[in-house]
Amino acid sequence: MNYFKKILRFAKPYKSFALLNILFNILYSIFNVLSIIIFIPTLGILFGTQEEVAEAPIYNGLGNLQSYLTDSLNYFLTVKVNEEGPVAALVFICITSIIIFFLKNAFRYAAMYVLAYLRTGMVKDIQDKLYFKTLDLPIGYFTETRKGDLLARMTSDVKEVEGSIINSLESLAREPITILIVLISMLAISPQLTLFVFIFLPIAGFLISVVGKRLKAQSLEAQKETGTFLSFLEETLGALKIIKGFNAEERLSSKFTDSTFRFKKLMTAVLQRKGLASPFSEFLGVAVVITVLWYGGSLVLGNESTLTPQEFMGYIGLFYTIINPVKAITTVNYNIKKGNASAERIFEVLDKENTIKDASNALSIDSLESNLKLNNISFKYEDDYVLQDFNLKVNKGHTVALVGQSGSGKSTIANLVTRFYDVNEGEIFIDDVNIKNIKKKSLRNLMGLVTQDSILFNDTVKNNIGLGKESATDEEIIEAAKIANAHNFIMELPKGYDTNIGDGGNKLSGGQKQRLSIARAVLKNPPIMILDEATSALDTESERLVQDALEKMMRNRTSIVIAHRLSTIQNADSIVVLSKGKIVEQGTHDELMKSAKGYKKLVEMQTLS
Repeated sequence: MNYFKKILRFAKPYKSFALLNILFNILYSIFNVLSIIIFIPTLGILFGTQEEVAEAPIYNGLGNLQSYLTDSLNYFLTVKVNEEGPVAALVFICITSIIIFFLKNAFRYAAMYVLAYLRTGMVKDIQDKLYFKTLDLPIGYFTETRKGDLLARMTSDVKEVEGSIINSLESLAREPITILIVLISMLAISPQLTLFVFIFLPIAGFLISVVGKRLKAQSLEAQKETGTFLSFLEETLGALKIIKGFNAEERLSSKFTDSTFRFKKLMTAVLQRKGLASPFSEFLGVAVVITVLWYGGSLVLGNESTLTPQEFMGYIGLFYTIINPVKAITTVNYNIKKGNASAERIFEVLDKENTIKDASNALSIDSLESNLKLNNISFKYEDDYVLQDFNLKVNKGHTVALVGQSGSGKSTIANLVTRFYDVNEGEIFIDDVNIKNIKKKSLRNLMGLVTQDSILFNDTVKNNIGLGKESATDEEIIEAAKIANAHNFIMELPKGYDTNIGDGGNKLSGGQKQRLSIARAVLKNPPIMILDEATSALDTESERLVQDALEKMMRNRTSIVIAHRLSTIQNADSIVVLSKGKIVEQGTHDELMKSAKGYKKLVEMQTLS
């Protein structure tokens, strides 16, 4: 129930709707009981057993309220029968019954009407909070978590919480109120018979609860399996060329069907247990009704009871009215157990702590005045250090290129400078201020990022470039595109800057996508530029255009360039050669070529190739 309570926190902004729902449910429950009680005098009139009251009763306080109301009704009916006949009294009761039934259903609809605002609002807020949390969590979290599993939590788990828990709120608000009011009415009619009922209801409730003990555990496993096959599907869609190229369709299909088969087995067990709830509870309910019918009938037939036949029939009607709310509450129990499993998975994300936080006294910085320094930093993703006792200084306006074999730590430096990860040891400074003491938003405002993989959105060219600057004008976007050598090809697109580029920019070539990424960084106009192998995946012609755009962008700007193609960094102010997380050489292109060490060998290998 802990996760159920956590889900209820999302109802707090909508408490006014919850209170209205409770009010309407109370009124519904009152008229629901009245719709049964009103038939007691009807039966008395039809069978000639209605008690006659010749004098108007006197109200003597709440203690005698029940007898006062009963005597008042009997007095009114007695007068009505004596003056106008039994048919007129019957017509009056029928008209009153219609009004009561109308009000009962009107309040029931009103309760559901206001509850809709609560339900949809809670679902929206849960989805929003999950999305905000996804944006807030550090990059490291997503290297350990399958994207498909996260998608499952945001879709199927939220849907399960809505269907199982939020939808149960109506029953939790209405059914206990209905049960309470019906029980009070039953006590008023026959305390002896109601006491007998109290003995059987808890026994039935206990038997019903036994059925759903393992429901939550199986639901949790089923939701986890949903995440597994959604992850598998997401990976498949991103690797269709490789799958087809290696004729791996059957192998991957087998893995997918294994996952869906496990999901089928788990959900079959869950649905079978859930399906057992209604017939099992109905059987127990009927057994209790028949038992009450036997005991109540013996009271009516006995000489010692004051229970009249019409009151007993009304009592049976009331008791049958209480069966459905009791069944609904037991169903709610199943639903909450089932929904709790999904809620647990949702709160695994929401309760995840972001280890990369702003310090309480963090500063805002809007420029680079002197330099960027990495001072004795060490970092590891898991067990082995990727960088150890690493030092680097990048002066304002200079371009520093990082080269080396894969796994030497080049991209890790970019991840640490942008504070996508925090260093394990050492410090990173901007103008002698530790970046941990700079607000993350302020730090990243200082930096532009162009990666090897052009990350674009399923949106227009203009909106993709404009991501780099809020409220950018069309003129600024066009100017950024011109600097990135992108303007000409953009103008050839069907709708120019208003052309939608498709999912991930798949309507564009690799060089075109990369130039849009550069235009986005140019528009941002940051003092520090980080280029992570921005030309490594391009053909020669595209590389020339992109390289020209990069050189324009890096003028008079502090830049860290991670390079795979060494021909693109010959004009850098300093080239740093890395191997296994340590600097083995550092200098200009000419200086390093003269040293005839690692850098020269890398250049010669690329030239030869």
